[in-house]
Amino acid sequence: MKFLRGPSDYSQEPPRHPSLIINSQEPFNAEPSRSALISSSYVTPVDLFYKRNHGPVPIVDDIERYRVSICGLVEKSMELSIADMKKLPKHIVTATLQCAGNRRTAMSKVKTVKGVGWDVCAIGNAIWGGAKLADVLELVGIPNLASITPLGGKHVEFISVDKCKEENGGPYKASIPLIQATTSDSEVILAYEMNGEPLNRDHGYPLRVIVPGVIGARSVKWLDSINIIAEECQGFFMQKDYKTFPPKINWENIDWSTRRPQMDFPVQSVICSLEDVTKVKPGKITIHGYAVSGGGRGIERVDVSFDGGKTWVEASRYQKTEIPYVADEKSSDKWAWVLFKAEDEISENTEIVAKAVDIAANVQPENVEFIWNLRGILNTSWHRIHIHTEHPDN
Repeated sequence: MKFLRGPSDYSQEPPRHPSLIINSQEPFNAEPSRSALISSSYVTPVDLFYKRNHGPVPIVDDIERYRVSICGLVEKSMELSIADMKKLPKHIVTATLQCAGNRRTAMSKVKTVKGVGWDVCAIGNAIWGGAKLADVLELVGIPNLASITPLGGKHVEFISVDKCKEENGGPYKASIPLIQATTSDSEVILAYEMNGEPLNRDHGYPLRVIVPGVIGARSVKWLDSINIIAEECQGFFMQKDYKTFPPKINWENIDWSTRRPQMDFPVQSVICSLEDVTKVKPGKITIHGYAVSGGGRGIERVDVSFDGGKTWVEASRYQKTEIPYVADEKSSDKWAWVLFKAEDEISENTEIVAKAVDIAANVQPENVEFIWNLRGILNTSWHRIHIHTEHPDN
């Protein structure tokens, strides 16, 4: 018995910050305002970190008796408590989590898509603490850099106690390749801390997975078990969701088996200091935002145009205050976002545009129309703000 359970209704939900923008009440899905997201700090406060749930938030009845099981295609199964996890070397990683549906609302303006209507703040940057998954797997006889177990295991499946309708009342689950799990440089951890404090209920207490550089759907919360399997997870959110399709595919002709589950997220940038349509007085304007790329790829630059894309300036980038950012894993938090700042003179109505380039020279697509997909995921198109200048009466 795991002493972690999923309530049957929403009567025991945890408290939430009153300023969150609620996109769905049951299950609870919410994001902070744009200004709150970047005005706080490089590290997103826990109460302002976006909340992504698929059902009622689970409850731990007895943390001392909670266990997570490691089983499947391994030579020896075992159960570990939080105390057992804390006996392993603690690993700290600063990593950005981003919902695959971030900026879905803007994609829906092209053509309606299905999913929670996120604006631009289904993203957050936190300092996660826990045991490396590679160290945990060593306890059941799986060595570092293993891509297959002697019994044929090639994938690591994470199963939550969280029950959701998409699984017909079964648990939420997802998987990653075994080689990713056993490669220490991937920094996949079983986290019990967020920003130096124990996880709260919304973010997976008492234990969750953090898979840096990958869409948030794979960082399973409220961990119940870890299953070593031969093929990738066959759960709903791996096989019938969070996959990308070309614009021509609709709900009548979709064949989910033709696409692989989405893992890394593409390069992304967003202006957060302004709303989609903003009125300003003529003069100097300063804009702030975030940029991030999946797979540990740093941000090489952020280009900003104050005239609708005719001319561009390079924004300044930073992670730590007063320390210049370098897109190199030895001198930066390679799994984390960077914040950016740019300024210019505005004299008339215009469009401010931001686009980021990562160290692999990947750049955001110019128009959302060309990446539209029926589930509205991975909207990483250029971010555009419409500016209306207010001139004093003569």
